[in-house]
Amino acid sequence: MRSADHRLPTEVPLRPISARPVRHPSARLAVAAAVLAPLALTACTADSSGAASDDKAGGAKAGGKPAAVTVTPAGQTARAGEPIRVTARGGTLTSVAVTDGKGKSVGGTLSEGNTVWTSERRAAPGATYRVTAGTTTEGGTKGTEQASFSTAKAERTNTVDWWPGTRGTDGTVGVAQPISLAFDHPVTNKAEVEKQLKVVTSNDTEGSWGWVKEWNSGRDRIDWRPKEYWKPGTKVTLKAPLSGIDSGNGRWFVRDYDNSFTVGARQEIKVDLDSYKLTLERDGKTVRTIPISGGDPNGDTRTWKGIMPVMVKEGTVNMRSETVGLGDAYDKMVKYSARLTWSGLFVHAAPWNARYFGNENASSGCIGMSTENASTFYAQIRQGDPVTVTGKDTKGIPDQGNGFSNWNVSYEEWKKRSALS
Repeated sequence: MRSADHRLPTEVPLRPISARPVRHPSARLAVAAAVLAPLALTACTADSSGAASDDKAGGAKAGGKPAAVTVTPAGQTARAGEPIRVTARGGTLTSVAVTDGKGKSVGGTLSEGNTVWTSERRAAPGATYRVTAGTTTEGGTKGTEQASFSTAKAERTNTVDWWPGTRGTDGTVGVAQPISLAFDHPVTNKAEVEKQLKVVTSNDTEGSWGWVKEWNSGRDRIDWRPKEYWKPGTKVTLKAPLSGIDSGNGRWFVRDYDNSFTVGARQEIKVDLDSYKLTLERDGKTVRTIPISGGDPNGDTRTWKGIMPVMVKEGTVNMRSETVGLGDAYDKMVKYSARLTWSGLFVHAAPWNARYFGNENASSGCIGMSTENASTFYAQIRQGDPVTVTGKDTKGIPDQGNGFSNWNVSYEEWKKRSALS
């Protein structure tokens, strides 16, 4: 994944710990699996000895030379980001065990012919790996060899924020909740990063990754949305084994990420700005209808339209007009606030606008309701519930990255945002 001037260290042959001839070489291979963590390589040390067997029954002669084994990367400051390879010459591998500095196994696969073992993961920065390899020769001589190596520490790293996070949830989300990872530094190696990401569901839900720019921070972000809304009850696990991956420009991931959640009941919130009402539906049935007031249609205070999942329930929020370019018009502590976009669209209590509820859109862009209705509504919704806003006086659909606007494009269009499409 790097340019040609970054080469692997020279292979280091391992010295045998023992060599013993046997009558019948085993045809079965034992390969220990493990999970990669940051490590580095050191030269191995071992002694060797031979033992004779009774060759009256056709056994191998004593003192046969065992297979030679090499491991790459090698050394104390090996470059991270490459798979670990264990190679046998003059024989085959009968077992390979690789562990990281925490004693965790590193999984791998064996080539046809049982001569090369390759790790499933890449060597991570700042880590030490230990290798034990068992071999046998055509003549039946067995050997066991050991080595260790260490990778250089990462001078620059990249980290991830992910949704749904633990804030504001009990591990259960709404049917429109995407999986979202935002990176603290630009990701130029998008395809390689995306290849590492796996979404496992309890019912084989179809979906796709897509890259966006996060509206509030400009960060690179990758979201996974299903083709259609999640089925209630779906169990979802994100596996992001990013340790050992260069995100680009020499910024390494030095840890893995994973997250699990369950999809709750199908709840949908429908906001009709033309009739000044909000309807909460659960499993297709109306649970509650609430009179509301949306954004004033005159000027820049109109409300966004389209599908906007609840990002997070923020409770009481200090809302200041200066933060959304409206001067010093207001500075309020606002209760029961559920965020829909990064640009500042909330559903919340707005008792100061009571005379407009059900009659007129007169807010600064948010969807307001009475404190009593807001309290009940806030208690009933969850992160990931889709809020669909319709009406003639809106300011259009939010940009991708401004909240979770993924649902405002077709699934076919969304898939084109994948770096692997």
